Amino acid sequence: MTSSGVPEIPRGAIGIFDSGVGGLSVWKEVDSLLPQEHIIYIADQAHIPYGPRPLSEVRSFAEGIVRFMEEVGVKLVVVACNTASAAALKHLRATFHMPIVGMEPAVKPAALSTRTGKVGVIATPATFRGEPYARLLARYGQGVEVISRACPGLVQIVERGEQHSPATIGRLHDCLDDMVAKGMDQIVLGCTHYPFLRRTIEEVVGEGVRVIDPAPAVAAQTRRVLEREGLMREESNPGSRLFFTTGDSPSALSEPLRRLLSVSAPVFTLRWLEGTLVLPIEY
Repeated sequence: MTSSGVPEIPRGAIGIFDSGVGGLSVWKEVDSLLPQEHIIYIADQAHIPYGPRPLSEVRSFAEGIVRFMEEVGVKLVVVACNTASAAALKHLRATFHMPIVGMEPAVKPAALSTRTGKVGVIATPATFRGEPYARLLARYGQGVEVISRACPGLVQIVERGEQHSPATIGRLHDCLDDMVAKGMDQIVLGCTHYPFLRRTIEEVVGEGVRVIDPAPAVAAQTRRVLEREGLMREESNPGSRLFFTTGDSPSALSEPLRRLLSVSAPVFTLRWLEGTLVLPIEY
């Protein structure tokens, strides 16, 4: 324990971050695939949601988080946020020396699997504005119709734990019904919060539409990078799991951990100070 009551962060951990609880969909897959690794998770709930913010602002937040991770000895970072990946992944890789794994909408597998030639992507406005998405469409969207749709409010729905409420079902119908009517048979979840809506989305779009969650592929890529760089933890005993939020209340992360993943764990708080994350305090 540190003097503030926070456990020491083990050096050589995997660092995962998101604007909120959405990145837990990626954390779950990494946790399952790499149980021997130490993992820290940071939810930047002081700044949620990232989606409506300017890309330059999101890039600044992402850099501050990764700099903190670098200082505590993280060996690899997973940017478990499509918006942050779109805004900052190239910049982060140019700025830091550690391996950095990012997110991108799974347009490629959707385009390869479609039978109707029409695929849907739901994501935040910032993800669609980013240059990586345009590059994805240019590379994999040829010969298919990609229906891109921003669905404001879904991130907040997941944060509040309202995945199956009547209002959420209505919001999803508003977002998805015309995409289904246009003939899409694949829908890509282009935000890490959205897998926690998967069951409800499947009910709304029906059995004829395949829902694609990229989180398992990101976990697999994390393992490949660790193996390639010789960074795998050799010990067979389980690694530690630490959770942090930049928000006002640790319960904003601890409650979703229990609700979404059945994980009970203490959550510690990090504070932003002039663009820098400072030492956590346990509440």
